[in-house]
Amino acid sequence: MKEFDTIAAVATVLGEGGISIIRISGCNSLRIVNSIFKGKNNRDLMNMKPYSMRYGFIVEKSTGELLDEVLVSFMKSPRSYTVEDTVEINCHGGVVATKKVLEEVIKSGARIAEPGEFTKRAFLNGRIDLSQAEAVIDIIRAKTELSMKSAVQQSTGKISKEINALRQKLLDIIAHIEATVDYPEEDLEEMTSEKVSMRLQEILDEINYILSTAEEGKIVRDGLNTVIVGKPNVGKSSLLNSLIKENRAIVTDVPGTTRDVIEEYMNIDGIPIKVIDTAGIRKTEDLVEKIGVERSKEKIDEADLVILMLDSSKELDDEDKEIMNYVKDKKYLILLNKNDINDKINLDDICNLDSSCIIKTSIKTGKGLDKVKTCIKDLFFKGEVNPGDLFITNARHKEGLIRAKESCIEALEALKNTSAIDLASIDIRNAWTNLGKITGDTLEEDIIDKIFSEFCLGK
Repeated sequence: MKEFDTIAAVATVLGEGGISIIRISGCNSLRIVNSIFKGKNNRDLMNMKPYSMRYGFIVEKSTGELLDEVLVSFMKSPRSYTVEDTVEINCHGGVVATKKVLEEVIKSGARIAEPGEFTKRAFLNGRIDLSQAEAVIDIIRAKTELSMKSAVQQSTGKISKEINALRQKLLDIIAHIEATVDYPEEDLEEMTSEKVSMRLQEILDEINYILSTAEEGKIVRDGLNTVIVGKPNVGKSSLLNSLIKENRAIVTDVPGTTRDVIEEYMNIDGIPIKVIDTAGIRKTEDLVEKIGVERSKEKIDEADLVILMLDSSKELDDEDKEIMNYVKDKKYLILLNKNDINDKINLDDICNLDSSCIIKTSIKTGKGLDKVKTCIKDLFFKGEVNPGDLFITNARHKEGLIRAKESCIEALEALKNTSAIDLASIDIRNAWTNLGKITGDTLEEDIIDKIFSEFCLGK
């Protein structure tokens, strides 16, 4: 275990609440808290049993004034989150009480923790690897039960086990190659190009399988970025309200009511869907509405899925066709809305778009909404989504796998062109190194610092 100074931070959300928790970690954590603690019958904390709590008060050293009534818990190294001695002060919730207690802890010798520093210490002290550490922030940011369960799976080391198994296979190949080359006189099993190629192909197949989960994994983690577009007054805001079952967007008969983007989350069978209602796309001289239209076009470019709404009670016009042309290269659904009023849209006019993605709807009556949800799921997920399945949810992990894949392919090409298998071992080692970046075994310190800087304070 590495030696660090003692850090402290508020581990709960600041604001009014029942309790606030101030977390202190480091070899001096118990001594620091003891110096500002007044227990019942003047009992101090130095003889406190690990994994127990002690009732008392936090006092201001300089005046002896009681600051707050608290419960103090103690977790002894190495059986703590950070693998260090860790103390948690449970004080009354509220900004003032929490601030005063934290200030006294800092005055007594602790330092304010940086974002993610507690989890970083858990990583540096070897309790968790980097992929498990990243899963912690995914748990905190989870939008649905499915994304939560997926993050928990990763935090227990599910991805780490797969990656470490691949790295071990690559290391075995490297070791056999080097032994064969360096000790030809020894009675060792010779590693031929054919044998290396077979083993590498098996590893490559496993990498490809894991990579195939990346698109679904990204959606499970971050949500499906879904943009609702169309001309003004086709029912975009009504669709948003219907999907999230809340009157979030203002609905009127006046075209151009929505002038900016509105974002809300919903879930379909546990899949987080970020639904974005946009300003109606049309030519306008209104400056504010014009800005809204430009933002709508930007959101289309960023979207995973575009829901294009058309007013089926009216014939298609040039503006409708322009929007259709704009979305045709994206994954999309076409909603022919207001189907309960009339149906004047000729499907032949939209024949350049996939007919399986065209749904007749009436947002007013609820017709077609269930089909919309089913189509969204079918477009991005193959079959049922099981929280126990392995998903690559992190873009950094995906990049590491892609780089490892490229190195394996280069090694296979080298083996085709030469019988000198020791040359291929350089690419194999690169694959091993790139996989190690996922778990943090071969990652540069500045990258590690950047990853943990994205964590919240107190974690």
